[in-house]
Amino acid sequence: MIRTPLRPLARILQARLNGQNPDVIERENLRLRHEAARDKARSRAEVRLLFLGLSFFMMFMVIGARMGLLASTEPSEPRSALPGHEISANRADITDRDGRILATNIQTYALYAHPQDMIDPMHVAEELVRIFPDMDEDALKRRFTDGRKFMWIRRKLSPEQMQAVHDIGDPGLLFGPREMRLYPNGHLASHILGGTSFGAEGVASAEVIGTAGIERAMDARLRDPAQSEPLQLSIDMTVQAAITEVLNTGMKMMNSKGAAAVLMDVHTGEVISLVSLPDFDPNDRPAPILTGDPGDSPLFNRAVQGVYELGSTFKIFTVANAMQLGLVGPDTIIDGNAPLIWGKYRIKEFQNHNYGIQTVTQVIENSSNVGTARIALEVGAQRQQAFMRSLGLFDPTPVELVEAPGAKPIVPARWPEIVTITTSYGHGIAASPMHLAAAYSTIANGGYRVTPTLLHRTQTPEMPQVVATDVAHKAVDMLRMVVTNGTASFADVPGYQVGGKTGTADKPDPQGGYYNDKVVNTFASVFPTSAPQYALVVTLDEPSDNTLSVPRRSAGWTAVPVAAEIIRRVAPLMGLRPIETQPAAQLRADLPEE
Repeated sequence: MIRTPLRPLARILQARLNGQNPDVIERENLRLRHEAARDKARSRAEVRLLFLGLSFFMMFMVIGARMGLLASTEPSEPRSALPGHEISANRADITDRDGRILATNIQTYALYAHPQDMIDPMHVAEELVRIFPDMDEDALKRRFTDGRKFMWIRRKLSPEQMQAVHDIGDPGLLFGPREMRLYPNGHLASHILGGTSFGAEGVASAEVIGTAGIERAMDARLRDPAQSEPLQLSIDMTVQAAITEVLNTGMKMMNSKGAAAVLMDVHTGEVISLVSLPDFDPNDRPAPILTGDPGDSPLFNRAVQGVYELGSTFKIFTVANAMQLGLVGPDTIIDGNAPLIWGKYRIKEFQNHNYGIQTVTQVIENSSNVGTARIALEVGAQRQQAFMRSLGLFDPTPVELVEAPGAKPIVPARWPEIVTITTSYGHGIAASPMHLAAAYSTIANGGYRVTPTLLHRTQTPEMPQVVATDVAHKAVDMLRMVVTNGTASFADVPGYQVGGKTGTADKPDPQGGYYNDKVVNTFASVFPTSAPQYALVVTLDEPSDNTLSVPRRSAGWTAVPVAAEIIRRVAPLMGLRPIETQPAAQLRADLPEE
């Protein structure tokens, strides 16, 4: 920095020569310097004032614009959400095939508290316990006074409870609006729907997520805002209610611990009804049991999760397989003399019957274990496995329930000849009633592989043919003969040409072997046999008909009458017109059984 002196030597010397006072020069230079400094400071201040003025102008413009934007928008309450995550409370409705509501949403409120805003926390705790008797008064008082600023009290309130809480009048009690899932039909179709719970929660909304059944399996679809239209199921609510009523009555009459029924359209695979008993109310879904047999829980879906040995219902698959291979026909003679000795094993008939020489049709009519075993031995293990696999009996069903993938059939690890024999009449292999309904639908529709679904289909899907049409028709005719002449005479519902097959299987003992007095009984049926439209499978767990001195536990006495009453009730509901037919012969005292 170059400094200019206040007393320049040249000017001082010149002033002295001229007789002037040198101090005047110094004062003049000092004045000029001060004036320059003032001009510079003024210029700097003017720039700062201009910048400050522009800044205030811009801020007032932003504030004005924001105020105008707020004034032009609709008023709404602020939404509380997790950081970086918006709570989506909308969930699509679920309807039956005719658009009747099975699951929907209703507006309700949650109760939460700001304890620091309470006037009298002790009084609030006492009043809340009067409204909600299940609450712990001491715990409430402790939580209201431990310094916390927020706490949930109730996630869901009824209108009556909300009014009672409102009447307490304490400013520390607050209500948050939210949607909750409502199942207006209560227990009806509970195992199909499953249930929901709350996911992410805020004081002004809560995320409804599926916890079981189709609510869980189709959760992404139901929560997708782009697919807000109702999810339409294949279920017919009227048919579902009728089957539930009949099955519940039959379960009690037959002293059964549980029951299941599946009604399926044989051409589309649509499940018209699926019932599992005991059931539950999805509006108040019970907690899962932690001890004992999981199958005893009302949450257990016997129609899908229940994997049972289904007994003689498998015999029609053995015969259809043999006819498909050209090994036998309906009138082929089979040696049915019992018992059949195979190595160290003795294959016997039910109650030690001996049906002797019989046709293939009579093997099915009489439910002959020995006759079926001989046919299976002609088929062979590899071809037997391939045929069952083609019917879907080795894989979980693809039905839209979250429980379905875990219900894989129990298939023998090894397949020697004795397994070929026992599997031919449904022992040593286990599947669910849903598997059986799909397999019988495949037989009934002319041999086209059925994929079961709970979603309503507007058109028939493409299905691979796994059984020849003529073989399928012959198999259906045999099923009809079982009802008119064989082990299922009680299933002859006048006008509806029912065909089917009974199955009585001893229940496995967890300690090894089988129980002597516990069975799983099944009746798999198709109707009308002249032009099959529906397949019905009814399964009873540990049934026993005790009307006589000796309990009767075979399917012909237990599952068949229940299935017959179901068909009698629901066939008219589905628009089936009765066909003039001759009734089956009266049931004989020595009715042949499995």
